[in-house]
Amino acid sequence: MVPGLADIGAEGILLAGAGRAILLQIANPAVGHGVAEHSRFTERPLDRLRGTLTYVYAIVYGTDGQVAAVRRRVNRAHAPVRRAPDESSKGYNAFDAESQLWVVATLYDTAVTVFERVYGPLDQESADQMYRDYAKLGTALQLPAELWPADRAAFRAYWDSRIESLRADDAAVRIAHGLLHPRTGPLWYRAVMPFARFVTAGFLPDHLRQDFGLAWSSGHGRRFDLTMRCTAVVYPRLPQRIRHWFKNYCLGQLDTA
Repeated sequence: MVPGLADIGAEGILLAGAGRAILLQIANPAVGHGVAEHSRFTERPLDRLRGTLTYVYAIVYGTDGQVAAVRRRVNRAHAPVRRAPDESSKGYNAFDAESQLWVVATLYDTAVTVFERVYGPLDQESADQMYRDYAKLGTALQLPAELWPADRAAFRAYWDSRIESLRADDAAVRIAHGLLHPRTGPLWYRAVMPFARFVTAGFLPDHLRQDFGLAWSSGHGRRFDLTMRCTAVVYPRLPQRIRHWFKNYCLGQLDTA
């Protein structure tokens, strides 16, 4: 059974796309260079993931107080992430609206991609509402509402043009390698990374798999399709308390912070 619209963003299976969203974000130099120079992301990836998803959950499901708290937290983190253009860099600014648009776009497109692999295509009404809801992730910060593409067709045109020209540079590749081949962190995290790399590669466009050095073949493709078919059978049958556990955990931690 397909979840109600209000529950889509709470589905834990969307975490399967976390690696895809992150790699797409850092492949944009305006984002990747800021992460490379101002973040300890590869040293503490779980903290970054939890922080990002706590923001998403608070904007979509949180109280006014929770929304205000995550906005302050994100703005404090973004404040030092800026660099003027020079001979070695085009510069970057975490408050740049175009960069924020790209980050939100990766979260939205990844959520739709993963969700529809598990539950099948959304109907038009639900798809349009989900699209409007994801705009809030950017407009809650500095993204002007008019910069979010007007509808899903406009978004697809924006997305396709960006993906076609997107290439991972050396900085992005270094971040991705540190993320996908961790040397530190909990044992369970390092143990699941081979599977996480496989799933991440499966959700990426082929040219970005190559840029990031992620092995892929027709055999990988068949195993990925089988994995997603099995997930589509098993995951929707899990109790909601399990499927929504991480969302509830993140909002609970926000209340105790």
